[in-house]
Amino acid sequence: MSTTQSDRLRELLEPLVAAQDLDLEEIEVAKAGRRRVLRIVVDSDEGVELDACAEVSRAISQKLDESDAMGDEEYVLEVGSPGADRPLTEHRHYVRATGRLARLTLSDGAELTARILVVDEDGLDLEVPGVKGRRPTARRVEFADIAKARVEVEFNRKDKNEDVNDEKEEEA
Repeated sequence: MSTTQSDRLRELLEPLVAAQDLDLEEIEVAKAGRRRVLRIVVDSDEGVELDACAEVSRAISQKLDESDAMGDEEYVLEVGSPGADRPLTEHRHYVRATGRLARLTLSDGAELTARILVVDEDGLDLEVPGVKGRRPTARRVEFADIAKARVEVEFNRKDKNEDVNDEKEEEA
């Protein structure tokens, strides 16, 4: 997709998405046989419910029908939320990932997997898991030192509420 088309679509669609209290994260136009697929990724601090995706999809579809932003060729519109292991590229992505495990590639090439504890304007306070029975350690990483970052999917992570419930059961 050309930068001009991408910029034009973003300019057209961002107000619609923002009106639904969502952030427009990504716009992609791809070829799928004789058709094109317009993929829109939206998100919010609270995540995105299926109903919200459907509602914003209807609004986007109507707006695209009223404009010539997609030209005359057929296209399929897909509106969704980012995946669980989404890349962290914006400050708001790190804020939304607070409490989650993330894999960071630092600008010196080193890799680090740690839990995001605090996010401020300059960087992250992390908890690096201990290895072989050792306690976790604290680490500070500045945004300027991060080349890439991605949320890690955790299948066996206890929910914060479970930790509180476990503590209450132990006290009883």
